[in-house]
Amino acid sequence: MIGSDISPAVDHLRAGELVAIPTETVYGLAANALNDEAVLQIFEAKNRPHFDPLIVHIGQRQLPMFEEYIHDEARTLMNTFWPGPLTVIIDKPPFIPDIVCSGLTTVGLRMPDHPLTQELLSEIDFPLAAPSANPFTYVSPTTAQHVEDQLGDKVSYILDGGPAKVGIESTIMRSDQGGIKVLRLGGLSLDELRKVEPNIELEINSNANPRAPGQLDRHYATQTPLLLVDDVEEAVKGSDLAKTAVIGMKLPELKGVNLKLDLSENGDVSEAARNLFAALRLADSEGIEKIICQKAPETGLGPAINDRLRRAAFR
Repeated sequence: MIGSDISPAVDHLRAGELVAIPTETVYGLAANALNDEAVLQIFEAKNRPHFDPLIVHIGQRQLPMFEEYIHDEARTLMNTFWPGPLTVIIDKPPFIPDIVCSGLTTVGLRMPDHPLTQELLSEIDFPLAAPSANPFTYVSPTTAQHVEDQLGDKVSYILDGGPAKVGIESTIMRSDQGGIKVLRLGGLSLDELRKVEPNIELEINSNANPRAPGQLDRHYATQTPLLLVDDVEEAVKGSDLAKTAVIGMKLPELKGVNLKLDLSENGDVSEAARNLFAALRLADSEGIEKIICQKAPETGLGPAINDRLRRAAFR
């Protein structure tokens, strides 16, 4: 069931059931983060391996529960960018079940910037574990209908907050005595972070044992083979254009291509990020043989877009 009333969402979450929630990044598949049986349903619904940790979502009501576990180095960034697309890795509080953290001694914490979800969090006294509301490794959902199409029979309620305004997942960072490091590129650019903390470093991990969500080699993937390229005009040569889709920014004319999806005709990387996952889903539904994606410029959210596309193209 899809609706914009938070009351059913509150009731289902209190009952230990799954609810899809809107955030500014993507839609999340939420459960009571303090209830290990409820959290287990997330892994089962997504077919997500238990070694891939979840992010815990909080509002102002839940923040005091976590205050003593937050490193001082992270507070300036949290105070600047929360609520927003920034996840902070903190020491795992004892009240968070191990299943949320996949056995790690840390947990990702985020305060989402969406009015409906903020209102929802103000009505409950527990935090929410909430990865993206899609089958494991597939393209993340940016509308309520995306969730309904793929997980509708596994979710008690889908809270419809409209299309996600950022469109890619949160940036993940951790802080310790070694400094502040970004573990996953996302909806908050490095440029924005470095205006506040200039010495932030990248520490992107790609393997089968992630230390934070979204670090697996293959993720955000379409069923249709995806090719990531620098030059789409060169890449389409020799392709069966009637069975090819092209995705990118400021795309050339490309006569004969089955489907051309321009993420931003004026080259706005924020607009491109907002449209990325919807474009991938559309291309994947067309019954074509190949999706060719043009790399985004390495500015603003461009690195995060390219990170998603590299993982989607991994075979």
